[in-house]
Amino acid sequence: MSGCPYFEKKHLLFKNKPPNPEENDASQAGVNKASKGGILYGDYLQLDKVLSGQVLQSEVKGNKIHDEHLFIVTHQAYELWFKQILFELDSVREIFTSGHVRDERNMLKVNTRIHRIVMILRLLVDQFSVLETMTALDFFDFREYLSPASGFQSLQFRLLENKIGVPDNHRVPYNRKHYRDNFSGHDSEMLLATEQEPTLLKLVEEWLERTPGLEVDGFNFWERLEINIFDGLNQERENIAEMTDSEEKEEMMAEVVKQKELFTSLFDEKRHDHLMSKGERRLSYKALQGALMIFFYREEPRFQVPFQLLTSLMDIDTLMTKWRYNHVCMVHRMIGSKAGTGGSSGYHYLRSTVSDRYKVFVDLFNLATFLVPRHWVPKLNPNVHTFLYMAEYCDSSYCSSEDSDSEPSHSPPERH
Repeated sequence: MSGCPYFEKKHLLFKNKPPNPEENDASQAGVNKASKGGILYGDYLQLDKVLSGQVLQSEVKGNKIHDEHLFIVTHQAYELWFKQILFELDSVREIFTSGHVRDERNMLKVNTRIHRIVMILRLLVDQFSVLETMTALDFFDFREYLSPASGFQSLQFRLLENKIGVPDNHRVPYNRKHYRDNFSGHDSEMLLATEQEPTLLKLVEEWLERTPGLEVDGFNFWERLEINIFDGLNQERENIAEMTDSEEKEEMMAEVVKQKELFTSLFDEKRHDHLMSKGERRLSYKALQGALMIFFYREEPRFQVPFQLLTSLMDIDTLMTKWRYNHVCMVHRMIGSKAGTGGSSGYHYLRSTVSDRYKVFVDLFNLATFLVPRHWVPKLNPNVHTFLYMAEYCDSSYCSSEDSDSEPSHSPPERH
């Protein structure tokens, strides 16, 4: 049997030491750097401060109510996200005010940060579902300990409204008083300062006014569009006039007349200025032209990034409105028609804030009113109407590899 190949191979298998599985385990190949000193997770995030900030007033008063903890954590989370939104918003406003937006490459940075704000707002809208796991009875158990604290006193939310561009004269009075009367000292000064700073709306307006293609001595989009639209409407009217008399013909003719009145108003600058004076339009006449041009030519490479930005700005308005609406519904569910803890009328006050008066970019929503058939839109000749990106003709000293948040060496010709 000693010459049997099987037993010879078996003997060799047991001759060497069995391998240790941990020696070849890639998941254990790391080195614990924390043991060598330096800042640790809890210290970096200052969790001792964050996690010790949930002081239950019901417990302080000797009657600890379980759901008050959820109430506090949820609102603290809101405030942290508000802080992040303000951080992103301030950075975007800085890019605009410093003139860096004239380098088209910075528009990616603007779009990314505005999109991040949109995603945070989506999260904040959904966060109400966590708070709504608490019933009205659960809330009633500790509500008395909150007074006179109120969500209206959120300084960061008011700063957010101001920096985006909610106009002071559009705000619903709070107990017949100006909203800033509910703040004092440094908080009131901060709010006043943001009312005097360039809002995101104003900065976007100035950016839209530089839309390439609006130049009268260039492509002259606005004049061409006006000619095409009215030629199109006149052709439709002639086609309808040739139809046999019927109720349908009357309705179609009435619609053409209605459309002609609508577009006559659109191309009337004085009419636009009148609507602005009434607060029914927010963007300047030229900015509105730029926005509509971007909408019509959104598929052109030159206008894709601007169109994405305008879409995200509408998303912000939409989500802010949804946030207000969810807040109204939750308050109604929790306290019915009772007064708010801060002294407002509660549900009735909040309901009055869910309206277009708080929409900042309402003009962008209304652009859909002026959409026309594609063949009415002035045609672009790619050999003539190139609308170059700023980075394609700016000099090397401006288009440096340095971070674009720093001050540029000089400002090139104004465009998007």
